[in-house]
Amino acid sequence: MIPYPKIDPIAIHFTAKYGIRWYALAYLTGFLGGWYYAGRLTDRDPGRRPNREDIDNVLPLLVLGVILGGRTGYVLFYNFDYYMAHPLRIPAIWEGGMSFHGGLLGVAAVVLLYARKHKFSPWALGDILACVTPIGLFFGRIANFINGELFGRVSTVPWAMVFPQGGPWPRHPSQLYEAFLEGICLFTVLYLAARKESVRHTEGLLFGMFVTGYGLCRFLVEFFREPDPQIGFIFQYFTMGQLLSLPMIVAGLYIVRYARKRKTKA
Repeated sequence: MIPYPKIDPIAIHFTAKYGIRWYALAYLTGFLGGWYYAGRLTDRDPGRRPNREDIDNVLPLLVLGVILGGRTGYVLFYNFDYYMAHPLRIPAIWEGGMSFHGGLLGVAAVVLLYARKHKFSPWALGDILACVTPIGLFFGRIANFINGELFGRVSTVPWAMVFPQGGPWPRHPSQLYEAFLEGICLFTVLYLAARKESVRHTEGLLFGMFVTGYGLCRFLVEFFREPDPQIGFIFQYFTMGQLLSLPMIVAGLYIVRYARKRKTKA
């Protein structure tokens, strides 16, 4: 067993209880890192949309889409009964509770509306965002680990840890598994794919690869992650995260096939 490194969830204190949390810094780093890398990706294909100006203009809308979509997804998918009984708690995002699947839907809505307004393919913008999203996923999972939340199931592996909120039992550090798979591995695959001009010019291909890859990574890691206590196991074996990831895998594979087929016809 490895001792859990107790890190103060507040990175910068203003008072004893208030300050800037690591979770907020993770979001900020993810958005800034994604903005920088997205600009680099647009520079590879000058004259195409989206360009750097589009990335600058859409970033604030994407932030809004992530927050509103992520919070709405958490309310609907993970804690519906509680928030229906306490609707005034829905805006309290500082208390935690965000869903990636909801955030993805919020981002998709922004992409569709922005691309339609500015008259270019939403697939092209989706491809760029797919490449940069693992940056935010990596830092977000590291923040989950620092907060000691979303920990894994009880385990006897040598690297298991006792999390302060997880009782006295050693558990999988599933947040680190997710940071590695959803962050580092997925970023690497998309980074290498995006270096190929033929892939970048097959609109929708990178986005489909991301959706499929995230769904597979999340479905796998959920076998090691403790189910949400308010939901528990579904059908005795599966978690809500796995059920939400299955449609992503199917949709991602369809998008990859659709993108390649459309490219062949063109």
